[in-house]
Amino acid sequence: MQTKPLEGVRACVFDAYGTLFDVSSVARGAQDALGDRWQALSDLWRTKQLQYTWLRGLGGHHADFWQVTGDALDFAMSTLGIRDDGLRARLMDLYLRIAAYPEVPAMLAELKSRGIKLAILSNGTPGMLAAAANNSGIAEYFDAALSVEEVGVFKPHPDVYGMAPKRLALANEQICFLSSNGWDAFAAKAFGFQVLWCNRFGQAPERIPSPPDGEIADLSLLPARLAR
Repeated sequence: MQTKPLEGVRACVFDAYGTLFDVSSVARGAQDALGDRWQALSDLWRTKQLQYTWLRGLGGHHADFWQVTGDALDFAMSTLGIRDDGLRARLMDLYLRIAAYPEVPAMLAELKSRGIKLAILSNGTPGMLAAAANNSGIAEYFDAALSVEEVGVFKPHPDVYGMAPKRLALANEQICFLSSNGWDAFAAKAFGFQVLWCNRFGQAPERIPSPPDGEIADLSLLPARLAR
């Protein structure tokens, strides 16, 4: 992957969950009730959440991300033998108050000061995205929050990525897409965006088309990767 700055970027478009927002913060917020099972629940919940988006997309059985998130939580709790309706409700509420990664506000402020358009492009519902951005104090930075509910199918369907150039009135190559999910980064590159993979956890590259333009360890490194 190249390391030289990306040229011609007029907008940065971010995946939400795992990229801007720390998915593990949800179950960690209920650690008092979950004890040492919080990490196992968090990992299984996230894995099943993504699996359900892909299975629903392939099967043509769309449901919004709030339902998918609840279904995935039910599976995770059942697998771990946790039967607690109050805890389930608490975890779902915590998902609406998910924490942003610590470097996110300063990074967004820097990009905004350069006149770069900013948007979220996510599987999340409009309500989920609004709640997360408002709770994290970053809503003011974004020109758009794009939800897959506009097209009725989850990532990595090309129709999802196609929302960004239409809404921002830019060519694909004028958009830098950021995701911590390798499959999302690769799919966005295949669509035609410039892409930086925010590889927070040192994962191996995917074996699908097409490789991103670069890789960063966290979003604090993004501004330096964009040509001025």
